[in-house]
Amino acid sequence: MKAKLRRMTNSKLFTLTLLLIVIIVIFEILSKGKLLSFKNIRSILQSVSVVTFLAIGCGMLLMSGNTDLSLGGVGTLGPMVLAFCIAAGLPWYVALIIALISCALCGLGNALMVNYLNFPTFIATIAMASISQGIAYLISGGKNIDMKDPTLNFIGTKRLFDFIPYTFIIAMVALVIYAIILRKTKFGRSILLVGGNAEASRLAGLKPKKISFILFVNASCMACLAGSLMCARVKTATTAGLSGSQFTGITAAILGGISFGGGTGGMMGALVGIFILNVFNNAMQLVGLSSYYQTVMSGVLLLVALIYDKIMENNRMHRAITAK
Repeated sequence: MKAKLRRMTNSKLFTLTLLLIVIIVIFEILSKGKLLSFKNIRSILQSVSVVTFLAIGCGMLLMSGNTDLSLGGVGTLGPMVLAFCIAAGLPWYVALIIALISCALCGLGNALMVNYLNFPTFIATIAMASISQGIAYLISGGKNIDMKDPTLNFIGTKRLFDFIPYTFIIAMVALVIYAIILRKTKFGRSILLVGGNAEASRLAGLKPKKISFILFVNASCMACLAGSLMCARVKTATTAGLSGSQFTGITAAILGGISFGGGTGGMMGALVGIFILNVFNNAMQLVGLSSYYQTVMSGVLLLVALIYDKIMENNRMHRAITAK
């Protein structure tokens, strides 16, 4: 029993959950009870939806040893294509399929540059961020496009029992599905093996390049869904879109214990990281910090997450060497 309790308290998930509780307690006091108000919890759940899809896409890539800095631009392009197609008279589901395909092509482009042209991941994906953002501007003529579809507007704005946003429910269903894929399927285990050692996994019969292609396309599709949910909530596809959120998915994933070096992590930890990021940002607004300070503190939070990830990676290496 003591050994089981010790393992639990030494786990990343326990540490992250404790950190989330500490943040909630501190900011609940500083905000004079506003943080845990009914209205504010609804607001947090609404914002969690967008970050969840970004964290899923980016987190799966991080576990495989890659990353994607184009998700902000791709997440702007997808909703713009969606709104443009709806404005042209297409049904929302056809428009969404077209938007997903357009974003999947961006992910395919990233995978081609990384796997066959041997571009460094950050260079390839930054280039794709610029390309996708530029295409979004060309489609819209530099203007926002209203999205007047009753189904999408219902999904984006309505709540179950007037409390739980439908977008949050969709995001949690997606998170559970990916958690099952990661832990219960051969493909999910392959992702972690490739992230741990790509060359060794190749020699063991896995196909790192094929997995990379799937995960880059998946990340772009997740960005499309994230941007589309935000678009459905505000009923407009904006030229800004998710362009300011290129690091949001990475921050949430790393905060959730997904290693930047690949090979470790899970969706439950990512969920806690998502809540840490959203509660932290929401709380800073409640206590009256300006947007400038919020930007600085978000960067500090990412830096702390990276330092913690580096410390944990060094500890894993030390234990591996000691075991030998």
